[in-house]
Amino acid sequence: MATALKETENAIGLEEIHAERQEPPKGQKTFTVEEAVETIGFGKFHIVLFLIMGSTGVAEAMEIMLIAVVSPLIRCEWQLQDWQVALVTTILLLSFLWAAYFSLLTSFAPSYIWFVFLRAMVGGGVSGHAQGLIIKTEFLPTKYRGYMLPLSQVFWLAGSLLIIGLASVVNPTIGWRWLIRIASIPGMLLILVFKFIPESARYNVSTGNVAAALATLQRIAKMNRAAMPEGVLREPAKERRGRFKDLIHPKYLRTTLQIWIIWLGIAFAYYGVILASAELLERDLVCGSAAPPVQDSSDDSEESRSPCHCHLFGPAAYQTMIISTVGEIARNLCSFPSHS
Repeated sequence: MATALKETENAIGLEEIHAERQEPPKGQKTFTVEEAVETIGFGKFHIVLFLIMGSTGVAEAMEIMLIAVVSPLIRCEWQLQDWQVALVTTILLLSFLWAAYFSLLTSFAPSYIWFVFLRAMVGGGVSGHAQGLIIKTEFLPTKYRGYMLPLSQVFWLAGSLLIIGLASVVNPTIGWRWLIRIASIPGMLLILVFKFIPESARYNVSTGNVAAALATLQRIAKMNRAAMPEGVLREPAKERRGRFKDLIHPKYLRTTLQIWIIWLGIAFAYYGVILASAELLERDLVCGSAAPPVQDSSDDSEESRSPCHCHLFGPAAYQTMIISTVGEIARNLCSFPSHS
């Protein structure tokens, strides 16, 4: 009953918003946000938008790959067991909730508990990366979306290669804490340029703020040195807003489950391979057979006393990670639409 009342109130609120809008006089030309985007075309605004929002991919990739290149060092420094190292990654992916600020604080972590907590906070900013794809899709003309959106994955590749390259230089010299501090810089710089990113014009129109939507479109047209379409900006024909429970309606349930399963498999395989690569490179499969165990009074677990416990990355390990990461270029090429 409460849910039904809430939905009724929301519907009434939307009706009031639409009722307050003044319809243009009959015979006057009108246009929608989509029509304006197509008329303005591709230009300087889209290049700047592509670079800024793509850079969020660099920052996110660095934060995700950071765990892979730092885990061997924190394992040794704090004598961590396997499940404790895995928890660092798990807590990051589960808590996609802050980023650059807590990434910087991670470099000052005095203990393992603080390290896990601060990495959890980093997840918040990382989660916002997905919104970049949405805003790029909205402002890109239709004919450019098939090429520009897959191309944005290059930024993720660049971020992964950058953090691995930095780790190979920074970790052996000034330590993993400085690596984390350096990795937090892109996120902090992005904060300064996010002011350039406009609010969604479609959102403004849907909430009745047509003036703000028009100002955004005029700004884009000015940057692209293009003309706005003639007429008055209007909202497309009103349709019922979708709800989450529509996804599990019998009509769409099969498609919904298929998409969920596919994306679960993609995420499991992709992040699993990235993070497991550090474990594979860190392990020496022949160690421990003849070497005596290392005695450590601070941790009585058999795992932490193993001579394989502290096996840091060498140059060959970093090279292997770079080579495997470059393999993503093939995946990006396959994402482009064919001309046939």
